[in-house]
Amino acid sequence: MKRLRTADCGLRIWAGLLLCFSGTVAAHASGPSPWHAGIDAAQPKMVKIFGAGGLRGLEAYQSGMLVSATGHVLTVYSYILDAENIAVVLDDGRRFDAKLLGADPRLEIAVLKFDAADLPHFNLADAVNGEVADRVLALSNLYGVAVGDEQASVQHGVIAAKTQLSGRLGVFTTPYRGPIYVLDAMTNNPGAAGGAVTDVQGRLLGMIGKELRDSRSNLWLNYALPIGALRPAVEDILAGRTRPYRPDDGDKARHPIDLAQLGLLLVPNVVDSTPPFVESVRPGSPADKSGVKVDDLILFVNDRLVQSRRDVHDVCHATESGDRIHLTVRRGEELKVLAIEPLDGEGGKP
Repeated sequence: MKRLRTADCGLRIWAGLLLCFSGTVAAHASGPSPWHAGIDAAQPKMVKIFGAGGLRGLEAYQSGMLVSATGHVLTVYSYILDAENIAVVLDDGRRFDAKLLGADPRLEIAVLKFDAADLPHFNLADAVNGEVADRVLALSNLYGVAVGDEQASVQHGVIAAKTQLSGRLGVFTTPYRGPIYVLDAMTNNPGAAGGAVTDVQGRLLGMIGKELRDSRSNLWLNYALPIGALRPAVEDILAGRTRPYRPDDGDKARHPIDLAQLGLLLVPNVVDSTPPFVESVRPGSPADKSGVKVDDLILFVNDRLVQSRRDVHDVCHATESGDRIHLTVRRGEELKVLAIEPLDGEGGKP
């Protein structure tokens, strides 16, 4: 599982391409293959996602999978989705503009939506459980080599272990603490996150997670998140229970909450999508007493997903000043839920 690092980036990329394409070629070689049916079943359900990135070596692409016939895409929650225009490209080359329907930062998953009908897709209710030594396929757009009707890259291997990522607390930089499949193939490469892991029949097992490196041994972890661990959160998103705040929601309070009165100041608004990082907390203020810290990244306000400082202010303007505010913040790689007590009618102490 140790990934080779080299000064020659091109060498690394072509080595990775050779590895993944060798699996694809082997699967489609002349004559029957144990992989052929699974690949053919899964390929039409894969999508390529393009969004924010391109600066400081950050990739602007990742992978996803269709989970409904009407254009719902399950993928990882990442900076790539912090874009006004998220492009989704299907297996047949059709390109759509997608919107972020909802996300769960604790699981690092997101669901996108675009308008379509009669699409081949994975039914999450039909997902199967994998066991150690089971053969698997991993489909993704690793290295972003597919931009149109090219098929997703395919790797094959086995499930090497089933374990809890929480057992390695502090070793891997991720807020996810739950079950994973450890794979013996180099699946977790740039662009692969959000890809699908299936059995040899093409039945969905899991989703490829983000790249993770062991902080002690410098080994890269090749893993997938079991669909069973993700399904309840995905269903919540599809039901609209964790959707992002929209400016056109129309909610307005008669006496809205003022962040300044709570002792909370966010970073300056540089662009429309400036992330809602906390710049300062006034000592002794309600925000300070609740445990809010400088550099916290606000992810949810009262269970509404916020993607910018503007979203935070808009949700607060829709909340009465006498109401308690619940914030979900990301502090380093930890997620914390904090309750800020309401102010009195004069805007004084809670």
